[in-house]
Amino acid sequence: MKFAIITQVSHIKEQNSYYAYAPYVKEMNIWLNHVDEVLIVAPLLNDSKSEIDSAYTSTKIEFKAVPQFNLLTTKAAINTLFSLPKIISTIYHAMKVADHIHLRCPGNMGLLGCMVQILFPGKPKTAKYAGNWDPKTKQPWSYQVQKWILSNTLLTKNMKVLVYGEWENSSHNIKPFFTASYYNNQIIETKPRALSGKVSFLFVGTLSNGKQPEYAIKVIEKLNSLGYDVQLTLYGEGNERNSLETYVKAHKLESLVGFMGNQNQEVVKQAYLANHFVILPSLSEGWPKVIAEGMFWGCLPIASKVSCVPTMIDQGNRGVLLAMNLEQDVNQITELLNNEKHYFDKVERAMTWSRKYTLDVFESEIKKIVAP
Repeated sequence: MKFAIITQVSHIKEQNSYYAYAPYVKEMNIWLNHVDEVLIVAPLLNDSKSEIDSAYTSTKIEFKAVPQFNLLTTKAAINTLFSLPKIISTIYHAMKVADHIHLRCPGNMGLLGCMVQILFPGKPKTAKYAGNWDPKTKQPWSYQVQKWILSNTLLTKNMKVLVYGEWENSSHNIKPFFTASYYNNQIIETKPRALSGKVSFLFVGTLSNGKQPEYAIKVIEKLNSLGYDVQLTLYGEGNERNSLETYVKAHKLESLVGFMGNQNQEVVKQAYLANHFVILPSLSEGWPKVIAEGMFWGCLPIASKVSCVPTMIDQGNRGVLLAMNLEQDVNQITELLNNEKHYFDKVERAMTWSRKYTLDVFESEIKKIVAP
């Protein structure tokens, strides 16, 4: 089987291997265990791999590079206009020779892929929609178009669309799904960390406005002002790092807040094992691995009410759902800090739930989907 992947994820080539964002590649390697050949259509950067990149394991990869594109500025829009014919042609020819078409959505390449796949109604297809599928959420027009095309069974035929969460009035080709980070044999006995002494919080993700790391810092700042012995460590990079460091320095929070930058999965795993809470006040998510991974290692999630997060956290029984009101949210957290048994109970429930979603289960489900 020749498996064609249409994705926006940027790739790097080093020594005949293709690298990309590690969580994405780790998932795709599982898909590729069940195919013979791989054809990837994606941007290819002239860059060096970083700590958060990893390589595909398949040795039969054909790569069709396309330029990155967006419509954010007039210049970018003009460049995109000239690039589109080549990009669309590349996608079309990849789909034509493929036995199975796989789209990664949402994204600019996902949008084009959604449109071109209409021309191949008889071919088996899958789409992984990694964003928020909630139909009530306000989203960019391009995301809405992708969701509409994927849900329209007159336009989109012979496709399974994997989405996070269960949503009312979904078309029959929409399949609730999940993702995973660890195998069964990686599970170790993990006990909740006592709340005596310093209580430690993690933020793991891009330092961007969409993830709202500044809100996490403000939570720690407020807890400290109330007399709680707390600290926050941020893992990740992004365009807001400088402004966040400026805020920390201006408010004299250097002893409370630390920046670790991008780190590999093992380093982040050890951080989950060593800390009490992982906080993600994000504006939008799909299935946030940060939350699921934290739960897996007994690091209790504190997260905003987006996408399927309320279901993951069981409406607060397996963590804390943020109201995105600083006073209310700090009150929720202090209630837990003052009741260790309640905290322990939530941690145990979180671990029990998250450890049902291992890579072993994930691969068995992928095999069913890819099998002819």
